[in-house]
Amino acid sequence: MKKIISRVLFWVLVIVLACMFLVPMIYAIYNSLLPLDKVNKIVSPTNFTLQNYKDLFTNYPVLTWLGNTVIVAGLTLIFELTTALLAGYALAKLRFPGRNMAFMIVLITMMVPFQVLLTPLYIMISKLGWNDTLTGLIVPFMLQMLYVFMARQYYLTIPDELIEAARIDGYGYIGSYFRIILPLSKSIIATISIFNFVQSWNAYIVPSTFVSSKEKFTMVVGLNTLKDTYFNRINLSMAGVVVTCVPILIVFLLLQKQLIRGIASDGIKG
Repeated sequence: MKKIISRVLFWVLVIVLACMFLVPMIYAIYNSLLPLDKVNKIVSPTNFTLQNYKDLFTNYPVLTWLGNTVIVAGLTLIFELTTALLAGYALAKLRFPGRNMAFMIVLITMMVPFQVLLTPLYIMISKLGWNDTLTGLIVPFMLQMLYVFMARQYYLTIPDELIEAARIDGYGYIGSYFRIILPLSKSIIATISIFNFVQSWNAYIVPSTFVSSKEKFTMVVGLNTLKDTYFNRINLSMAGVVVTCVPILIVFLLLQKQLIRGIASDGIKG
């Protein structure tokens, strides 16, 4: 009886949490398909229309905003994976002078609020001539300490014996990483990819601060200007929200198996 009650409570909790996440998305999709006079009303599916999406792509540079966002999020993710995985591997498995100090710097950097760094970062970007460019949105975020920390903690779960066996077979540290360790890193790669992509895709403070030209806007910044200009057209804003969320959902669906596998196994099993 207790098992049945606990199982029922578990599924009730799961359903409640699912509704908390799904209801806002359903609300956005529903209102994005309605004319303005039908917004926030329960209507027949015969009233659904794609006119809001047509207006969005016809009257505003949405494709340009999406392209900018893909470039920023994609390049940031590629550089982030490269630097975070290699740095995490070095901090976890390599023995070199100052390793503990380097890890302490990683931890200390993680504790500094980003808002404190925004002003000096803006000044530095301006002096480099990267203000109002996509370069200024990519280069400063090619290495973030949170992902270095996550990669290090993951690599600590991998037995040293695997690396030692690779060294005996004639591989160096680089060779053993790419031939042995990297194939075992699918779950941490998926985790960092999802977190970093979502962070870059949804970023607003940095793009709105560093970029001023309309043609350089990312999707979130462009959508926000659209909302400010046409604040009473909720259906148009909801169409923009749906378009913005679709790539994130695609990335999550592609990587969810590796993410769930990594959470379930907590690294690799001995």
